[in-house]
Amino acid sequence: MAKAAIIVESPTKTRTLKRFLGAEYKLLASMGHVRDLPESEIAVDVESGFAPHYTTDARQKKVLADLKKQLKGVDHVYLASDPDREGEAIAWHLLEALGLSEADRIEFNEITESAVREALANPRKIDMERVNAQQARRVLDRLVGYMLSPLLWKKFAARGRKTASLSAGRVQSAALKLLCDREREIAAFTPEEYWSVTTSLTPDEDERQFEAELKTKDGEDLELKTGEQVEPIVEELRKAAYKVASIERKERRRNPQPPLITSTLQRAAANQLNFSARKTMLIAQQLYQGIDMDEGTVGLITYMRTDSTRVASQARDAAVDLIKKQHGDSFVGPGAKGKKAKGAQDAHEAIRPTYVEREPESLRHLLDDDQFKLYDLIWRRFVASQMAAAVYDQTTVLVEAGPYGLRATGSVMKFPGFLAVLGTTSDDDKQLPALEEGADLRLIDVAPEQHFTKPPPRYTEASLVRALEENGVGRPSTYAQIIETLRQRKYARMQQRQFFCTPTGLAVNDYLVETFPKIIDIDFTAQVEGELDEVEQGGDWVALLENFYGPFKEQLDAAQDAPFKALEGEKCPDCGGQLYERFSIYGKFAGCENYPECKYKRDLTGDILPKVEAKPTGEACPECGKDLVVRQGRGGQEFIGCTGYPDCKYTRPLKGDAKPRRQAIETDILCDKCEKKNLVVRFGRRGPFFGCAGYPKCRNTRNLTDEERDKWLPDDLEDEQDKADEPAE
Repeated sequence: MAKAAIIVESPTKTRTLKRFLGAEYKLLASMGHVRDLPESEIAVDVESGFAPHYTTDARQKKVLADLKKQLKGVDHVYLASDPDREGEAIAWHLLEALGLSEADRIEFNEITESAVREALANPRKIDMERVNAQQARRVLDRLVGYMLSPLLWKKFAARGRKTASLSAGRVQSAALKLLCDREREIAAFTPEEYWSVTTSLTPDEDERQFEAELKTKDGEDLELKTGEQVEPIVEELRKAAYKVASIERKERRRNPQPPLITSTLQRAAANQLNFSARKTMLIAQQLYQGIDMDEGTVGLITYMRTDSTRVASQARDAAVDLIKKQHGDSFVGPGAKGKKAKGAQDAHEAIRPTYVEREPESLRHLLDDDQFKLYDLIWRRFVASQMAAAVYDQTTVLVEAGPYGLRATGSVMKFPGFLAVLGTTSDDDKQLPALEEGADLRLIDVAPEQHFTKPPPRYTEASLVRALEENGVGRPSTYAQIIETLRQRKYARMQQRQFFCTPTGLAVNDYLVETFPKIIDIDFTAQVEGELDEVEQGGDWVALLENFYGPFKEQLDAAQDAPFKALEGEKCPDCGGQLYERFSIYGKFAGCENYPECKYKRDLTGDILPKVEAKPTGEACPECGKDLVVRQGRGGQEFIGCTGYPDCKYTRPLKGDAKPRRQAIETDILCDKCEKKNLVVRFGRRGPFFGCAGYPKCRNTRNLTDEERDKWLPDDLEDEQDKADEPAE
């Protein structure tokens, strides 16, 4: 029997560790958290130092019982949960729940034999300051979520609509504010006209032509606002004589980017692979925990939740050896160092391959398509980060044309550097023909072009992650969940990979901004993250909660009984009653004081959301005979509806839009109610859930945790909306 045991979070890790630890240790898995705050109550005693009341979830009781059984006769226990705050808290909960008098904490950034052996040689005790930082975050988010959400249900329960799907959170609401602020910027934007003029020139009939853009004679930009302003300039250019005024040649260097961290991994995967943040982290977790290979289960990348671009010296040396072997000594660079993100903890290395010698193509037959793409992205970015800069010869030519000047630029790659790994594009070589100062040029064409300034772009997953990181909102491990929550609550929808706020999202944001401006303020959210970092360094976590809770509770109490705001000087046009500002899941609106007798209402959200024009189908309504059109529901889902609405309420799903009913997924989790059958994953109107395989004799059901969703749900469920959106009224 093994005299020592190592407890990790997942069974996959145990298989990876077993490959090189063999029978030296008993390898066990906790399946994530074994204790947590119960979902049914707030479970925080604010009168007793914000003491959290943890419970053991029914699904984890069997896990704990099995762990206790496996630990009998074991002399020493190592707790090896993930190397972050959450992992530290999991280790502490295991210590408490298993009743262990003592256990050593070990952590490793990569699941390789050298890293694990080094961790075992340098164990430590559980870092309670780290645990307290995690507890402070958990309690803080529980207070905000469980105290604000019921207020939303109460205030948004207008017109008898269901509001239980609404929620508020310290971090999710700050992220929602970013989306809503951008939506309003776009709606308020007024485009401005401007023009550019481009000429096509050639030094000789035998030489190829090149383009030069109109500037001042000194090469400065011209402000061209209208077509009337541009027209006489174009006429002058058509008659002007052209000659090369000056040629400037200089060397330009393009440096590689640093290796990936959590935020840049999610952004790169979104931009290059079209992966969602959640999908990226799920696949990265698989690569980290281990992939089945010829020699067993092998961890391919280092820990994927990190905010540091630091690289271990051994990894740097291995990359240098590979670069020299494949490309030569001149391709080795000093190693790209990234700018430290706001509030970065710098606790772990950057995301990199555990063994750089494992090139992506050598693993293609062992990885599925998505795993290969993400590993290839991580491998190339790491190797490129240790390479030399790309070098270009850049040429800038100023052309004289009467009273005007024109500018042309070209560049030729002189040395590829890191682009030998990342690859080049057509923009890397933009050559100009051979030119000499004072040489005459022949005009081929003058092309004026009208432009309009554009509003700021809507957030994509990549740009939202960047904004969260730059503003210090959340931590690398929370970005994917923040985005997923905004989708699940239907505060925002994705269209053409961009976030569009829904009326629900705008209304919730407006109410929170008016009632709790500090709670969802971006700077305040970032300040809290900094205070949590201070707790990890030994700060008082109870004092942090006390400083937050007092003002928050006062605002909450005031908001509970606050009357709706009367719209000064506005009376109901139907009955003459006073109009009040009200909120519902369909937006902010003016409602009459005499509701429900008077049902007058007027939208107050404003012309914020883009209008979607109905598209004719060429069909007649089977109920009233009027035309059918394709409309868009409030959540972005398209459906077919009658143009006779509201007199005719006929609707049906868009052809091909309805998804076939999913088959239940079998699991190995024993039902905690009947203890006879296993649980299966079923799919209902509100999404996936656990139900007993013994139904209808046993009607036990419950929701899936995030860990269980990652384990049991198929990848193609990633962005699927299981519940159809209601059509617009």
